[in-house]
Amino acid sequence: MRFGLLLLGLIAVAAPAHAEQRLAYVTMVLQAFAAKVECPGTDVAYQDLVQKAQEMQLPDGTTEQVRKAIAYLHTGGKMGERGDEELMTEVAMATRSTDLDQKRIGMAAWCEAQKTKLAGFIRTKN
Repeated sequence: MRFGLLLLGLIAVAAPAHAEQRLAYVTMVLQAFAAKVECPGTDVAYQDLVQKAQEMQLPDGTTEQVRKAIAYLHTGGKMGERGDEELMTEVAMATRSTDLDQKRIGMAAWCEAQKTKLAGFIRTKN
């Protein structure tokens, strides 16, 4: 009985940590793709994003699910695939925070900041 309660407690503590970790990852992926679209001469290092998800011990396929959810939200459902409710909420939150950052510091400064913040996940196009 004690073991069951301990296990339940550990799961309850781990769930919010996993959710925070995925939200951070979703934000990073969204910002990488935003940099590709908004910052001239920038491209996404997709495989490096996949590797980061693995390092964060996120489930296989997370990068692709996030990419599709971002595309779905940002195209009004014309591209990508709708993710589960939690993922779509995370994409919306990441979008709002990124939009606010871009407006607050300006697009040129935001693009410059992403070169450092997302080093390894975005590259200069060749």
